[in-house]
Amino acid sequence: MKDVFISKDILYIGADDKDLDLFESQYIVPNGMAYNSYLIKDEKIAIMDTIDERKTDEWINNLEKALGDSKPDYLIVSHLEPDHAYNIENIVKKYPEIKIVGNDKIFTFISQFFEIPNLEQRKIVVKEGDTLNLGKHTLQFIMAPMVHWPEVMMEYEQTEKILFSADAFGKFGTLDTDEEWDCEARRYYFNIVGKYGVQVQNLLKKVATLDIKTICPLHGPILKENLEHYINKYNIWSAYKPETEGVFIACSSIYGHTLEAAKKLEKMLKEKGVKKVALTDLTREDMAEAVEDAFKYDKIILASSSYNAGIFPPMETFLNHLKCKNYQNRKIGIIENGTWAPSAGKCIKETLSQMKNIEIIEPMVTIKSKLNIDSEKQLEKLVTNILK
Repeated sequence: MKDVFISKDILYIGADDKDLDLFESQYIVPNGMAYNSYLIKDEKIAIMDTIDERKTDEWINNLEKALGDSKPDYLIVSHLEPDHAYNIENIVKKYPEIKIVGNDKIFTFISQFFEIPNLEQRKIVVKEGDTLNLGKHTLQFIMAPMVHWPEVMMEYEQTEKILFSADAFGKFGTLDTDEEWDCEARRYYFNIVGKYGVQVQNLLKKVATLDIKTICPLHGPILKENLEHYINKYNIWSAYKPETEGVFIACSSIYGHTLEAAKKLEKMLKEKGVKKVALTDLTREDMAEAVEDAFKYDKIILASSSYNAGIFPPMETFLNHLKCKNYQNRKIGIIENGTWAPSAGKCIKETLSQMKNIEIIEPMVTIKSKLNIDSEKQLEKLVTNILK
């Protein structure tokens, strides 16, 4: 694993999981996942969250090495999701005198996951703005409900100006993965946190009052430089604003004729000077990537075959993902295909009507089996109105 240096007193004790294929049993992670955990060494010693079951042995070894002959005084629990909280019970067994620090909701959830002996005697309940002094270091607690579970909280270390940000500002991929932050952080954000934009906006208002030098998330790299960039991205994403001017074409095609129309549209847009056009085949490509791109661009085209008087299932699944992620504030064009009774367009519109501030770009293009002169003319009109 890549060596991670935070400071002399704040040590990284997490682990990379390079063998994980699906995060949360649904998101493809070609570059694995980092489970981050930290140790603050001071007059009092605090463990900042545990990690997933899959890397328990490595984490325990890292913890013991970092502790040396010392014993931890506190376990700070920011988030009860099992990829961060699995080892709470193991730590209590290993260090029977340890105190657990969390908010009321955290302790409600702990009792659902674990049987902790003498929990009432060992728990320290904190609320918004409370502090915990460790010696030279002081932790200030920031409640972050629904980013992305209701019990989530963060910690601001006042001396070294470090924000322990729980799942916020995290990304897919191990720490030694060489890739830009934005893409996999965007896919992570919209698929995991995306529904809770209002709550993230509320959190950002709190964060804006702090002097932050370093962000330590529970997934992904420690962020020490250009923090304005990461915070600005979160501000854009959580406000449901488009990040990029361009067109995203999402297509679900049974025999290829709808995909042919989508590719034709892609070519026409590029010939008209649209610099950023992305096309995804929903039947074959990563659904989480498609969700990411839908939020990234300001315009989206939905091209779907009809199926059983409805929508071809890959498109239906995609729309359901968007709806549950609170998709809004976009301009959307529709291409439907059907041999005898095209139904996809009507059903797509019904789903879009349940989303906020969606503007339909006319005309809705109707294809009967495959593109012909009439449906190509409809495509040309659609392109004209997209350019407007």
